[in-house]
Amino acid sequence: MSRLGQIPIKIPSTVECSLKDGRIFVKGEKGVLESHIPDGFRIDINTDTLKVEFIKSSELTSKFSALYGTLCRTISNMILGVSSGFEKKLELVGVGYKADLQQGKVLKLSLGYSHDIFYSLPEGISIVMEKPTLFKVLGICKQKVGQAAAEIIRFRPPEPYKGKGVRIPGQFLRMKEGKTK
Repeated sequence: MSRLGQIPIKIPSTVECSLKDGRIFVKGEKGVLESHIPDGFRIDINTDTLKVEFIKSSELTSKFSALYGTLCRTISNMILGVSSGFEKKLELVGVGYKADLQQGKVLKLSLGYSHDIFYSLPEGISIVMEKPTLFKVLGICKQKVGQAAAEIIRFRPPEPYKGKGVRIPGQFLRMKEGKTK
C-alpha cells in the first residue's frame, strides 16, 4: 500500500477539479488536463483537498494496489501542471551545434550531421530559446514535456569521449579516457 496515497492532495484556489464518467478533469489558468481513473479507486474532492481512496476487494487488491501511488502522483502533477506548468532545459554541446525555432512549431536542429533535423512539436508543447545552444521545453503535462525532451535528446545523445550532444544542463556524464600511447 502506498504511503503517498494516504496524504491528501492540496488544490490551489485557482484550480478546479471535477469527476465525470470515470475520468478526472483538472482546470487551471494554463489549461485543462484529464485522466482515466482505474476501477478500484474512489476520489473525494473537497474545496481545497483531494483524497484518493483504494477500495479493497479480493479480485482488485493484487491488480491495482501498484497503481495507488502512481495515480496519486499523476493527479498531483496534473494540478501542478495547470497551475504553474513544467519545463526541461536542454543544451547543445559541440562545435557548430545549434537550434532554431521556425514558425513556433518546428525546431530546426544542426547537430553535426550532413543534414538538419526538423522536429515538429507535439500538441501542448512549446519551446523558448534562450541562446542558440540553450532552450526550454515547456508544457502543462509532465509526461509530454519529458517525452518531447527525450525525443530531442535521442537525435544526438551525449557521447562519452568529448561530451558532445544534446543534454540536460548539470547532468552527470561519465567520461571515458581516450587512447594513450
